[in-house]
Amino acid sequence: MNRRLFYQSGISALLGLMLQKPAYSASWPNKPIRWVVPYAPGGLSDVTTRIVVQKLMENTGWQIVIENKPGANALIGSEYVARANPDGYTFLTVLAAHSVNPTLYAGTLSFDPLKSLTPVSLVGITPLMMTVSNTLPVKDLKEFIAYAKANPGKLSYGSSGIGAAAHMATELFKIKTDIEMTHVPYKGSALALQDLMGNNIQVFIDTPPTLMPQVRTGKIKALAIMSPQRISSASEVPTMIEAAGLNLESSTWSMFLTRSGTPKEIVERVAMETKRAVNSPEMKARFEQLGIEPYGNSPDEASKFLNSEVTKMSAIIQSKNIKPE
Repeated sequence: MNRRLFYQSGISALLGLMLQKPAYSASWPNKPIRWVVPYAPGGLSDVTTRIVVQKLMENTGWQIVIENKPGANALIGSEYVARANPDGYTFLTVLAAHSVNPTLYAGTLSFDPLKSLTPVSLVGITPLMMTVSNTLPVKDLKEFIAYAKANPGKLSYGSSGIGAAAHMATELFKIKTDIEMTHVPYKGSALALQDLMGNNIQVFIDTPPTLMPQVRTGKIKALAIMSPQRISSASEVPTMIEAAGLNLESSTWSMFLTRSGTPKEIVERVAMETKRAVNSPEMKARFEQLGIEPYGNSPDEASKFLNSEVTKMSAIIQSKNIKPE
């Protein structure tokens, strides 16, 4: 009899636990969700987060508050989320720099960007574009490569900072073409673009929304888009393959993450709602204007993508011996 009671009580306890688990996710969220953007307002990460989060709130009724915590190549905001409670009330948006930081700052960080944060969903991918100063005597990518090889070390290129997507993309271009250029890091894309127009630097890779207004007004030249096919927001710009037979792709991207240890059902719910939001007709149209290819995938798919990007960025950093500022 005692044995039977023991088994019955054990089964009852197990059933109780099984019933409690979905109850936790069903009650979530019962307060506002904090969404951290580790960049200044107005940039790609901030804009993307705000339009997607707005759609999330419309679709679900969730209350979400966005907080900008810029600095240190997104590490300040990332660390903030990495130290938050894993209760499903703190999320983070990162760009491609998140795949650079584990290698670039190896051994110097007080937290692990990969272990402390877990991917939720890849939001979208934005291919990068190569542009040059109008004063450079080249009209296309083939001529640029020939000119750079004939003038080794005489050209300089800008980026929005060490470890930024544009920095990594230009270093990858240098590896693929065996040319040399001097890196000039800036604190943001705007200053680099200004110096490109003033011929203080000769080369600048960045996103089409940043560059195309200046291309179309004739202030800089666009040489190629670093994607497998042309994009509608810059349809006149050839791909690297078209322009010079160069098989080279590079992009920046937006991904949602949260604190590791956050309940799986919450992570999967946010991923599902993200996919629904970014693939809605109105969001696809908005993303097309921004030169973003919408994704919205599962946490597992986002993790695989991130791991592949970390591996790729690590190889570039080690090959070129890139050091943080």
